[in-house]
Amino acid sequence: MPPNDHATTVLVVEDEALLLFSISDELTAQGFVVFEASNADDAVTLLTAHPEIEIVFTDIDMPGSMDGLKLLALVRERWPPVRVLVTSGKKRPTRDMLMDENWFLPKPYTTAGVVAAIQAAAQ
Repeated sequence: MPPNDHATTVLVVEDEALLLFSISDELTAQGFVVFEASNADDAVTLLTAHPEIEIVFTDIDMPGSMDGLKLLALVRERWPPVRVLVTSGKKRPTRDMLMDENWFLPKPYTTAGVVAAIQAAAQ
């Protein structure tokens, strides 16, 4: 369970269905409240509808109108309190691309690594 027995709410954005379902199930088992989106457009819809979302965990490479880095920029602009964790198996973003205050987790990641990053971001 996350610190303070507060169930941190996480939005997982991943276009690969198996990865999306796997990490979502694992985070739910760890005590997080989890929403799922398969692209950035769906993520924006969920962020708009669910102000309780505290953390976005997004892949960089996704189909649709924006990738994970553009989603990061939009979240920073529209929902500044929301923290963003970025992952990719192909790209290694620079600190500037991550807008300095966000985190990068390379794929393949471990559940423990994602949980630790979410807990750190939630503090």
